[in-house]
Amino acid sequence: MTLLVMTYVKTEEKRQKNKYEIEVTDNFEKIDTKDIQAVVISTPPDKHNEWIEWSIENRKPCFVEASVILDGLEEINKQAKKKEILVAPSCTMKFHPAIKDIKDIIRCGKYGKVTNFTYHSGQYLPDWHTYEDVKDFYVSKRETGGAREIVPFELTWICDIIGFPQEAIGFYGKTMDMGVDIDDTYLLSLKFKDRIYGNLTVDVVSRYAIRNLILNTENAQILWKWDERVVKLYDTINKRWIYFNYPEGITVEGYNRNITDDMYVEELKAFINAVNNSEKFPNSLDEDIRILKLLYKVEGKLK
Repeated sequence: MTLLVMTYVKTEEKRQKNKYEIEVTDNFEKIDTKDIQAVVISTPPDKHNEWIEWSIENRKPCFVEASVILDGLEEINKQAKKKEILVAPSCTMKFHPAIKDIKDIIRCGKYGKVTNFTYHSGQYLPDWHTYEDVKDFYVSKRETGGAREIVPFELTWICDIIGFPQEAIGFYGKTMDMGVDIDDTYLLSLKFKDRIYGNLTVDVVSRYAIRNLILNTENAQILWKWDERVVKLYDTINKRWIYFNYPEGITVEGYNRNITDDMYVEELKAFINAVNNSEKFPNSLDEDIRILKLLYKVEGKLK
């Protein structure tokens, strides 16, 4: 399959420095799109919609990285459905081995229903791109700020496992001066059906990157810290701990060792399989829009 990858690379040196020998160009007009079978959109989030629209107009199925901008997306969704063009929004964490284990534990029904959970996703924004200043890429803009982007990124897998919240309230704001005008911390309290309650904290001021989950069910407790590479389950029926270990995975030099390439590779395989009609991609613009509306409501931008 021939993929067209839309991305943003600032210098010719970086464009030419790719270890997979991918053909690279800085002139879109030079590309013969007739032979392109699908598109991967990995531009800054504020450029996603224009390339989704291009893909739809040219009848090319597309995969788009995590989005955070709702404006215009509902109309794009209508056009994609009308023309029957696949738009596959990223849902990377669904492919993480720990998230798969947590989903399996909850869905098996053995440990009763979920009662409550607390989840903290914290990172330090200057660590995202150590090769450039925070002010020089999209995370420095209010609409596409790092913390704001991660809220729907995490909600995508949470809603897949727990369900969609019936109510959500939250606080958000700037707690640290990093030289940019963004909100760096989001706190959400969520109410789900069947008397399930959850707290989600997302920040980009954590000097040590963390993803920590405590999830209680009627007959168990799940603990997960992403830097321990194990999901811990306390089985209250048998009064024992059960450990779900997962492999270290492949990491890229310069990135946090817990950010493995495996889940991204698996996600793109799922997209290619969806393009070939061999399986359904596990996310949709309908779900993306629903989650983005939740974020906008917490921010007071939607009623």
